[in-house]
Amino acid sequence: MMSIPLGPLALPAGPLLLLLSTWLGVWIANRMARPGAVPAPPTNRLAGTVLVQAVLVALFAARLTHLALHMEAYRSEPWAWLDFRDGGWNLAAGWVGGLLWLAWQGRGQASWRKALAAGAAGGLVAWSAGMAVLAEVTPRGLPNLVFTDLATGQPVRLHDVAGQRPLVVNLWATWCGPCRREIPVLGAAQASQPGVAFVFVNQGETAETVRNYLERQRHGLSLVLLDPQSRLGPALGSGGLPTTVFFDRQGQRIDAHMGALNAAALAARLEPLVPR
Repeated sequence: MMSIPLGPLALPAGPLLLLLSTWLGVWIANRMARPGAVPAPPTNRLAGTVLVQAVLVALFAARLTHLALHMEAYRSEPWAWLDFRDGGWNLAAGWVGGLLWLAWQGRGQASWRKALAAGAAGGLVAWSAGMAVLAEVTPRGLPNLVFTDLATGQPVRLHDVAGQRPLVVNLWATWCGPCRREIPVLGAAQASQPGVAFVFVNQGETAETVRNYLERQRHGLSLVLLDPQSRLGPALGSGGLPTTVFFDRQGQRIDAHMGALNAAALAARLEPLVPR
């Protein structure tokens, strides 16, 4: 599951889970290091504040490491370094950075070490359990659904589109602002990466609406499919637009992102898919 529906809105599940896990960790840490604890904390700060700082340090380390590992992709778009919405994070580096910050802040103070360790453990357990649940309920393979090819009007399955190539599936709509921003980026990648199949599955709109939009914008997209009943989003575990899901040659899901992708983030995600 990539998102959690809240009425007409859909919130990304990952950031929401991080917020909830951080809140739990902060509550545990403050509870154990409450005023009056012996020995007293070295300053008047709450232990939970240090835990929040650790999360921020973890995010910084995760982002910086991701950028370093994909420097070539981001070199041509330096502004994209600050676009945290693109989902570019290195989880291992984040964990190391956050735990090192906690160890440094808790040095020489037994009561804080226990409070911070308990808070961090509680937050990490909640995060890990939540991610495991999300992974369990998220479909891993290509859904066996039939769509309509905008160009030919013929029924098409995603398995037929992919063939033996990796597949990038983009869910979009003409009324969706972030969709409109990222379509030129995806269209350029479709033209430059013949070894990867790109398919654009419109959600809930008529053929006339989609055709008129594409003719006005002249993005030059191929493999545009119609999903008038919006069945693909739930089948992929996403309730928001735009959503982009990446599949390997075997049709197994290896990555996904809800929200607009910039060119650098897309290039980084395509690296494991592009034939060498």
